[in-house]
Amino acid sequence: MVERQVPRPAEIFELMKFKKPELDGRKRRLESALTIYDLRNIAKRRTPAAAFDYTDGAAEGELSLARARQAFEDVEFHPGVLRDVSTVDTSTTIFGGPSAWPFGIAPTGFTRLMQTEGETAGAGAAGAAGIPFTLSTLGTTSIEAVKAANPQGRNWFQLYVMRQREISYGLVERAAKAGFDTLFFTVDTPVAGARLRDKRNGFSIPPQLTPKTILNAIPRPWWWWDFLTTPKLEFASLSATGGTVGELLDAAMDPSIDYEDLETIRGMWPGKLVIKGVQTLHDAKRLADLGVDGIVLSNHGGRQLDRAPIPFHLLPDVAREIGKDVDVVVDTGIMHGADIVASLALGAKFTLVGRAYLYGLMAGGREGVDRAIAILQEQIVRTMKLLQVSNVAELEPRHVTQLRRLEPREL
Repeated sequence: MVERQVPRPAEIFELMKFKKPELDGRKRRLESALTIYDLRNIAKRRTPAAAFDYTDGAAEGELSLARARQAFEDVEFHPGVLRDVSTVDTSTTIFGGPSAWPFGIAPTGFTRLMQTEGETAGAGAAGAAGIPFTLSTLGTTSIEAVKAANPQGRNWFQLYVMRQREISYGLVERAAKAGFDTLFFTVDTPVAGARLRDKRNGFSIPPQLTPKTILNAIPRPWWWWDFLTTPKLEFASLSATGGTVGELLDAAMDPSIDYEDLETIRGMWPGKLVIKGVQTLHDAKRLADLGVDGIVLSNHGGRQLDRAPIPFHLLPDVAREIGKDVDVVVDTGIMHGADIVASLALGAKFTLVGRAYLYGLMAGGREGVDRAIAILQEQIVRTMKLLQVSNVAELEPRHVTQLRRLEPREL
């Protein structure tokens, strides 16, 4: 029999510690987020549907995005044992420069529509974390303002070669003058993908008010207050901004770009030149033969060609064939630090996160971006320690098996 007694109040307080309430609503929300999906849920509650769906959505049936995320979930890790992992080194070198972590912030368009701090929050958070920030041609903050927000960190610029070539060439010159060290030449956007959520929401630049959007805005007054009381949106390249996102993209993009444009841009750019949007081994090998500094395996976050190849599935073959000659980077579908670790193990030199950063931005501005980065950092360190590797260079294909759901049919 267990002897029982009535506890004294002093003993109760020794056993039970009451948590001090957090009065700052933003801080309380962000501290409650333990995963990127948690940040996504907060972002969805706080952001009007049209802006949230622009970030969250993809092309047509959104199969490419779903498959990319599923591919990362269909991973089996193979940990070692009896290795000293009391400390781990997450730093790496990418495109000739350092990064404290094996991921950077991907280029995203129209970012201040999602949350008014936009690229300034992303660039500042990236600089504080020691990782690169990439500004999109369709970003809503100027090249010079991004440099001011991240003066000591690494800034990269993503370039669309547009119908009016002079606009693109001017952006290249401005980015070089501002000290951006790497240029991403994006090659997967001859035309805009069919982003059906945007069409159904009537998403446009500037936002159009309809009875539906007004009703959706009523429980989110803070977003509209921020939007209406902060400086007017300014795009990195576009002077005219009327119309739907698809119409803007189709007006800016040029389906005639080819390898001659690549040579022209290479002749203008003094830093590292990287090709973003590579989706086949054949193209990866050809670009490596042409001497580019890196490639990004990407299907544009599933926002262009639906049913496009899964970048994470392409990675092992591409890394095996050209990884010794060029830096291979992967994006699309990364929602967890373990996704980043798996990519490194299968040969990626680096990874890029887009939506993961934007969910944090919509959830809490600059502090939300800091939280998104911190979540990924915690997950990377924990995964590496559980795999029992002490630095990113120790990650090898033996640590990962890709469990495929979709196999090619024999012809």
